[in-house]
Amino acid sequence: MRITTGLIVASAVSALMFTAALAQTPARPAAAKPAPAAPVAAAPAPAAAAPASADKTACTNPDALGVARVVQIDTTGGPGFGFEHFKQLDFLRDKEVVLTFDDGPWPNNTPAVLKALADECTKGLFFPIGKHATYHPEILRQVLAQGHTIGAHTWSHAVLTRKGMTDQAAKDEIEKGFSAVRWALEAPPAPFFRFPALQHPPAMVTYLGERNIGIWSCDVDSFDFKSKNPEQVITTVMTKLDKLGKGIILMHDFQKHTAEALPTLLRRLKAGGYKVVHIKAKGTVQTIASYDEALIKDTKLPTVTSRPVSSVVQTISE
Repeated sequence: MRITTGLIVASAVSALMFTAALAQTPARPAAAKPAPAAPVAAAPAPAAAAPASADKTACTNPDALGVARVVQIDTTGGPGFGFEHFKQLDFLRDKEVVLTFDDGPWPNNTPAVLKALADECTKGLFFPIGKHATYHPEILRQVLAQGHTIGAHTWSHAVLTRKGMTDQAAKDEIEKGFSAVRWALEAPPAPFFRFPALQHPPAMVTYLGERNIGIWSCDVDSFDFKSKNPEQVITTVMTKLDKLGKGIILMHDFQKHTAEALPTLLRRLKAGGYKVVHIKAKGTVQTIASYDEALIKDTKLPTVTSRPVSSVVQTISE
């Protein structure tokens, strides 16, 4: 693959089968053309992420994979990334990777992914499912607190090209997903979106462009939802990556085998001379008020509290 540097920097399918009930993903269609994309902006050092990170921890691993550079994306016009569908903005240099994770947050698996990333002092780009965000907001807030970037992946992981899916229903899936992530984080997420099963209906590509939300496909699909063990995840990723020489890697923090594979996979990336690029956004998503309100009403969500335990629960007798 010929290297093209499509942006200046300041420093760095997904067919979900999160239960047996979500089997059989339709075949991927031909690539859809994204809405006209604005150039990717150069990042100041360091650029303010969206949402802001609370991670202040210095790396204590002298041999960590780390982050080679941080890039800031201007999502005006809804640019698309990942050669699976979008070839215009090839911003990765040789031997660079972006670590992306779909379908969380989920107990045990997402925390295990976070630990593996923290042990290697590196960062990822997460695309949570809205429903999962409402189930486990405390886990999604851990993702944010550790300095990772968070976008969205629809409300229920509905494939937006499926028969009977209207444009309005697809928009509802997209917007409710962003509102759910915002609710869980108590902060607006990054304007980044990944289509379930990487199915890109042209009308929704246009819609996201109008909303100034960047679309993420991938270069290297781990197919971890099909893997029988962690070793298969590692082999799949490294085989494809060594052939391409760089790429956006698609994984799932929902999958147990991915969580188990990640520590070894990150070491393999380090040994292979690969470097991680941390993705940030120039701005945040402005969620739509009607979806924010409907989310709380329709799903009967509680008010998320950031109060410490000591202010909520007090021992009065012992």
